[in-house]
Amino acid sequence: MPLANLKQFRMHYGMTGPADAPVVMLSNSLGTNLAMWDAQVPELSQKFRLLRYDKRGHGQSEVPAGPYTVEMLGQDVLGLLDFLRIETVHFCGLSIGGQTGIWLGVNAPQRLQSLTLSNTAAQIGTLEVWNERIDAVRENGTASVAGAVMERWLTSDFRANHSAEVRRIQQMLETTNPEGYVGCCSAVRDFDYRDKVAAITTRTLVITGSQDQSTPAADGRWMANQISGSRHIDLRAAHLSNIEAARPFTEGLVQFLAA
Repeated sequence: MPLANLKQFRMHYGMTGPADAPVVMLSNSLGTNLAMWDAQVPELSQKFRLLRYDKRGHGQSEVPAGPYTVEMLGQDVLGLLDFLRIETVHFCGLSIGGQTGIWLGVNAPQRLQSLTLSNTAAQIGTLEVWNERIDAVRENGTASVAGAVMERWLTSDFRANHSAEVRRIQQMLETTNPEGYVGCCSAVRDFDYRDKVAAITTRTLVITGSQDQSTPAADGRWMANQISGSRHIDLRAAHLSNIEAARPFTEGLVQFLAA
């Protein structure tokens, strides 16, 4: 897959699907890479031009000096679209990817055809929790937090019955560059758009997981109520609902995009 030369770093991305189809852009969670969306690729690629990318500091993208902000991540998206000469996209982001989508919805609505905000919130966690995570990863690397993170990302039933998939996702986290991970932790820690999210006018779908501990479903419902005309679906899943509830996630997304 190719690299895009952006202002601060080179970004790894990939495109599949018909060249003349509407573009759907997928944005990953913290500590994963674009392979996080593998379950969605076959169906989405039939009707859409699918654009996936590794955010700064993740996957095969370069690791510019941190800390990062969600605004930087949003500007990176715009930079990639400009590099590829894509005017507008259907944007779908999960967790920090969803926060990137919130920023785009408020600050760059002209680049969006629709917006899907999955397992995310206008504010995630507390200052203390994120600082503890940052200190742990700086001292002992991403592997030191991987076990606890996986317990929040996926339900115990899913972890017990899908061991190969759990290992695949955990390996993504454990191999994420520590500086890139810490930089994005800072971005999530410092992001608070609770007083801005109601300004989003783009057609929006909010997806929540009924067992999501990281971004509780109540946060997603609140956000959906703030965004005029938005749709909301709740899936039986924890934080990585696109993996744990892959089929209903994909079906819900496709139905929304086709509406």
